[in-house]
Amino acid sequence: MNASVKETGAAGRPAVSIRDASKLYASSGGELNWAMTGVNLDIGEGEFVCAIGPSGCGKTTLLNTIAGFIQPTTGSVVAGGQPVTGPGADRGVVFQEYALFPWLTARRNIEFGLKMQGLDAPARRARAEELLALTGLSHAAGRYPFELSGGMRQRIAVARALATQPRVLLMDEPFAAIDALTRTSLQRELLRIWQELRLSVFFITHNIEEAVFLAQRVVVMSAHPGRIREIVDIDLPYPRNRADPAFGALYERISAAFAQNEEATA
Repeated sequence: MNASVKETGAAGRPAVSIRDASKLYASSGGELNWAMTGVNLDIGEGEFVCAIGPSGCGKTTLLNTIAGFIQPTTGSVVAGGQPVTGPGADRGVVFQEYALFPWLTARRNIEFGLKMQGLDAPARRARAEELLALTGLSHAAGRYPFELSGGMRQRIAVARALATQPRVLLMDEPFAAIDALTRTSLQRELLRIWQELRLSVFFITHNIEEAVFLAQRVVVMSAHPGRIREIVDIDLPYPRNRADPAFGALYERISAAFAQNEEATA
């Protein structure tokens, strides 16, 4: 079996299955470039997977193919047993930028996707209240984005992504623009939400420590074109201690994979 593919046990199919996925882009000058090539990856039901790699390694392209925002040039992406042909309520997305509607309150931002689905107002409000409580923001329900801190805005973005009850949560460097202390707090909050809701999470980061702290597996990608170089199992119990020597050993292993990437592309 390809080392990039996670075996699935007797429980059945994975939440997401990617087979031989490649994406070719044409530049403004007409040059053809492979953003990623030959990617094989399974994300298990309830599994937390981080993808890490240098800029231009195809991490976001991979996330966007799972989300259904783009289609692979070759290969396939399947979610919940169905081919991914476009965005769907079964896959929630959180971006690095908060992307909240500034003219809507926190509660109304969370309700927005539900309104587009045709859910009635009482049901929308009830679901929004559940998610505000889940993310610890019930007190901020009536505030507008400009009245919230960066960490609070990102928690609202997470709540909005969860509103449609997705089975897969896709996160593209969601904490990159947040200060270190708030980032640590949000990492803990995300793990709590993941464990409570039993979601599958695919989380992109440039931060090795963040990946080791969060993930059950870390996908290390190499650039030019983007492909999976190595998948590292993070066999540490939660909650994780960054001072644990085992944590440090995994950090060093992933760092070494990065060093090999740099040598290969030098």
